[in-house]
Amino acid sequence: MSITETNLRVRLAGEGPTVSRLVYGVWRLLDDPEGASVRRVLDKIHACLDCGITTFDHADIYGGYRCEETFGEALRASPGLREKIEIVTKCGIMLVDPARPENRIKHYDYSRRHIVSSVERSLRNLATDHLDVLLLHRPSPLLDPDEVAGTFERLRREGKVLHLGVSNFAPSQLEMLQSRLASRIVTNQVEVNPLRHDAFVDGTLDQCQRLGISPMAWSPTAGGRIFHGGGDVERRVRGALGELARKYAATPDAILFAWLLKHPSKMVPVLGTNRIDRIRTAASALAIELDLQDWFFLWTASTGWEVP
Repeated sequence: MSITETNLRVRLAGEGPTVSRLVYGVWRLLDDPEGASVRRVLDKIHACLDCGITTFDHADIYGGYRCEETFGEALRASPGLREKIEIVTKCGIMLVDPARPENRIKHYDYSRRHIVSSVERSLRNLATDHLDVLLLHRPSPLLDPDEVAGTFERLRREGKVLHLGVSNFAPSQLEMLQSRLASRIVTNQVEVNPLRHDAFVDGTLDQCQRLGISPMAWSPTAGGRIFHGGGDVERRVRGALGELARKYAATPDAILFAWLLKHPSKMVPVLGTNRIDRIRTAASALAIELDLQDWFFLWTASTGWEVP
C-alpha cells in the first residue's frame, strides 16, 4: 500500500477540521537533548511537513507553561509557516508552578474568565490569530456545560477558536457537554496503546464512531514503556511487534502506529518523539495495512489471552 492523500488526511468530524493522519505532540519539546532553539524547532516542524504531518498538539501547561511560546518563536521566525499547519491546544489544568504563583493546589478551571484568558495567552504565545482546535484538557467535577458552551460560542464568533474538542472525557461527560453546544465536539483525545485498552472497551471509541468524530490517541507508545519497559506485558508486546516488523519489512514503532491507524474510528495518534528519524519512521506506518489476524495477534499479546 502506498501513501496517498487519502491516508494522509482525516476530517475530525462532519463539519470539523481536516488534520493530518498523524499529529506531532510538543509535550516534550523542551526535553530535546539537542535543545529547543528556533532552528531545532523549525527542523522538526519541516521534518513533519515533509512526512505529511501538518497538525501540532499543544497544551498551555506543557514544559512548565513554556512550550507554546517556544513553538511560537519558531513560527515568528518563519513567516508563512502558520498557514501550512493546524494548531491544537488545551486549557483547564491548573498546575502548581513558578509560572503560576497564584495556584496553591493542582486543580481544574473552566470558568469563562479562565478559558478566555488562556486562549488569549495561547494566541500570543503561538504567534497566531486563531486556534484550529481548543481541547478541554481533563473533565472537572465543577465543569458548567452552559458556561463552557457560551464561552466557546463567543470565541468562535470572534474567530479565535474554530473548533472545540475534549481530552480524557468519559462518554457520559462528552454527551453532557455536547448537549449544550450548537456545534459538534470534534474529537476526544484519550490515552490509547497496547498497554492501555480502556478506550476500546469502555464505550469511548464506540461513541466516537456513533457521533462521527475521530479520536486522538495520546501516548501511543505508553511513554516509551512498550520499547523499554521490563514487565511481562511489555516483553510480550515487543516480541509481537518484532515478529510483525519482520513480516512487513518495517520497524516495530511503524507497526505500532499502523495497529492504531487500522481502527475504524479513524484514530489520530499523537507522536511524542524529539528525534527526526523517529518522526519519519512513524510516518512510514501510513503505507502499512495490517492483516486482520495480525491486528489480533498484537491485541492478544497485549492482553495476555486470546479473544473469547
